[in-house]
Amino acid sequence: MPWRRGVSAQVFEEAAVDCGRALAAFRDSRSGARKGPRVRFPKHKRKGRCRESFRIRNKRHKHGGCLIRVGEGHPRSVTLPTIGQIRVHDDTRKLRRLLRPGKTSDVSTDGGIGAARARILFATVTRHGGRWYVSLNLQACDFHPARRHQLGPLEDGDRFIGVDRGLTVFAVAATAEGTEVGRFHALKPLNRQLSRLRRRSRNLSRASRGSNNRIRAARLLALQHAHIANARRSFLHEVSSQLTKTHGRLAIEDLAVLNLAANRRLARAISDAAWAEFARQLTYKALWLGGELVVCDRWFPSTRTCSRCGRLKEQMKPTERVLCCDGCGLVIDRDRNAAANLAAWAERFHSQAPARQAGGREPMPLEGKALAIALDDGETSPYERGTDASPPTGAEDTRGGWR
Repeated sequence: MPWRRGVSAQVFEEAAVDCGRALAAFRDSRSGARKGPRVRFPKHKRKGRCRESFRIRNKRHKHGGCLIRVGEGHPRSVTLPTIGQIRVHDDTRKLRRLLRPGKTSDVSTDGGIGAARARILFATVTRHGGRWYVSLNLQACDFHPARRHQLGPLEDGDRFIGVDRGLTVFAVAATAEGTEVGRFHALKPLNRQLSRLRRRSRNLSRASRGSNNRIRAARLLALQHAHIANARRSFLHEVSSQLTKTHGRLAIEDLAVLNLAANRRLARAISDAAWAEFARQLTYKALWLGGELVVCDRWFPSTRTCSRCGRLKEQMKPTERVLCCDGCGLVIDRDRNAAANLAAWAERFHSQAPARQAGGREPMPLEGKALAIALDDGETSPYERGTDASPPTGAEDTRGGWR
């Protein structure tokens, strides 16, 4: 195999680690030690059918330096072992400032003056939509106290903000009194690009197998899917960042997204909205900024309950956008009413609310030997994964409301 010398040995080591984790998950699932859906036996990755990616640890070479370096030789470059220096599209100025030695640090084992504020644990290289991406997983100290929320008692004014998710309006934020503080209209990237996506899918199915036209049609279709996914991810990051930075206490509902997607009339719209991913981003961003996120009870009827008198409406169709209370005569937007009820529920039961995510996957903590490796050597472990980062676009936010 002449190509073997051009590939880093860590690529095969990390693949073996992933295989070990998959086999362990399969064993625990069969024995009943692992909760959740049943895990099947791991399958071999197939070229062209699976996600193309590999992971490299940030080891230290014999001269004492790190194998993964940023901005060496060129400001917009990343140096990987065996591969060498590669140019990147995004600006690395903020990343280089974190890796530059500073006055104090809680990350480096040396600590004190001259230590870096962050260090690279590993790099993950993936291919998505015909383009290559490198994601660097860093271990850094917490945000500056001035950027974190200093939460006080509820009586001092640090009230909860309810966030109601929907399809026509993606998210509506309101206080327990019903004051609307944010409204984000749904981007619907799949619905906007559906006609072009169908046309490129037809071009792919009409092309002959093995021809250059089929290769070109497959590349254009992959680029279209990547464009839709990037637009959705950018919108979710923009909305979640604005909510977590502006408000210290948030309340969302526990939606059974998989059960809701079983409705064939709404499955495409629900999948396009990505409610579970939005809840996952709110969870870890609130933790980073020192905020508090409460997940309300799944069976709490926030939409059909009047936010003023608490009267429960028996039925309410999805097409009804306004709630008319028969008890107190309140006329209010249904999304705003639901957000107000979520905020009131969080203020009443936040101490008894379980610590869980409203959809999405649970974060995997570092334990035992994996934690020691991450803190001592700066190397990765089988329990660590990287996160995707994409530049934010724009999100429309209107702060006016009506009752």
